[in-house]
Amino acid sequence: MTGIVKHFPGAKALDGVDLEIRRGEVHCLLGQNGAGKSTLIKVLAGAHRPDAGEILWLGERMTVTTPVAALRAGIATMYQELDVVDGLTVAENVFLGHELASGGFTQRRAARARTRELLERLGHGDISPDLEVGRLSAAGKQIVSMARALSHDVRLIVMDEPTAVLDSGEVDNLFRVVAEITAAGVAVVYISHRLEEIRRVGDRITVLKDGRTVGTCLPVAETPTDDLIRLMTGRTVAHAFPTRAPVAEDAEELLAVEGLGLRGVFSDVSFSVRAGQVVGLAGLVGSGRSEILETVYGARHADGGAVKVRGQALRPGSVHAAVDAGIGLAPEERKSQGLLLDEPVYRNITLATFAGFARGSFLDERAERASAREQIDALDLRPADPDRSTRTLSGGNQQKAMLARWLVRGCRILLLDEPTRGVDVGARAEIYALIAELAARGAAVVVVSSEIDEVLGLADRVHVVSEGRIVHSCDADQIDEHGVLDLVMEGSAA
Repeated sequence: MTGIVKHFPGAKALDGVDLEIRRGEVHCLLGQNGAGKSTLIKVLAGAHRPDAGEILWLGERMTVTTPVAALRAGIATMYQELDVVDGLTVAENVFLGHELASGGFTQRRAARARTRELLERLGHGDISPDLEVGRLSAAGKQIVSMARALSHDVRLIVMDEPTAVLDSGEVDNLFRVVAEITAAGVAVVYISHRLEEIRRVGDRITVLKDGRTVGTCLPVAETPTDDLIRLMTGRTVAHAFPTRAPVAEDAEELLAVEGLGLRGVFSDVSFSVRAGQVVGLAGLVGSGRSEILETVYGARHADGGAVKVRGQALRPGSVHAAVDAGIGLAPEERKSQGLLLDEPVYRNITLATFAGFARGSFLDERAERASAREQIDALDLRPADPDRSTRTLSGGNQQKAMLARWLVRGCRILLLDEPTRGVDVGARAEIYALIAELAARGAAVVVVSSEIDEVLGLADRVHVVSEGRIVHSCDADQIDEHGVLDLVMEGSAA
């Protein structure tokens, strides 16, 4: 790809990007959110047509007009936003759009058999080809998306944040698959914000910033991490986890979770959070962490136990009661569960506070914008345009919009599920600083993250979750990443 340019109304997303990919290599694409990575791979995948530039594929000039044309040429893309269809089976998703057929009839048995082979190749032979995809976890859906990519006769696979919903064991399995397919001559474009992954899996790196190529074909082994961060951000990023003052011993207990249970998911979960305290839930994907947050928030109806805010028990299974009590949730799948992507930024920020802007039968949009503008400025949400479509924001700024919603509402208890998923290294530092600032203002914060070092770096106190149970609780400075993993594995084997 040479000199790729792409304009959108009011913005130039790509301004002459170059990308060279070799047979059988893992080429890592780095850059902050908004640098142009997603736009570039959508050009490669046929979802966007470039305004200028040239694509050479196998030595010949190519114009990719549609995603189907890209697949026929041998280019498959796994997007960060999971693109599976919940109402279909695993096998139907894997062969969606290129169904196995003979004589005008779909060969369902052959599709199931081929799907089973692909799942076994991916190390997940336990997933049934006949299972409805909607019943799978986010990690399971990622596996289905990978199987779909491998079901084509591809020469290049683009993986956009493929480990975002995977635990450490599944990440190791993914890297095994990547090594297997590259050994067979298939090239991989690998996009990740986790620099430690780049070190493990990558051969070369291209860095984008502000729609331009600022680092081309850098060898992974010879390029220092500080240099990569400087290329991505224009600055060095040090001390990612802010230093915070200890929580006062007499600080008010804002949230108490007592013996909470949800049949078949988790049981007997108890913890508390004081004003100014950050509590972390550490564990593997599928351990029940996200479901605990959703139950505290009232999105799931607990079978037992209680959630108390300032000593008052909340009605189980009532989001309305939780929000009225001052609880806000930023869900893991913010794009599908937390945001109205095609609405303007100000509307997403004021979504939980509509009643406050009602003037008879109408909404006072001027007041909405003014209230949203205060939080946009306070959180340094960029671009600082209340009327901009939320879909066009980077991942880090979408996360800020989620937090702004609850700050407008006046929530003092914030439940953050994977707050830095899909967020670049620069925006991560900003979100870490924001969490520390919210705690300093007296908020009670609960953080769930698949990155154990992130939980330990942010939290004052940590609860290790395994198989739906809290198996250990301690202050964050009393345990390290290895200790958490040991507890998780012991709990899983119990």
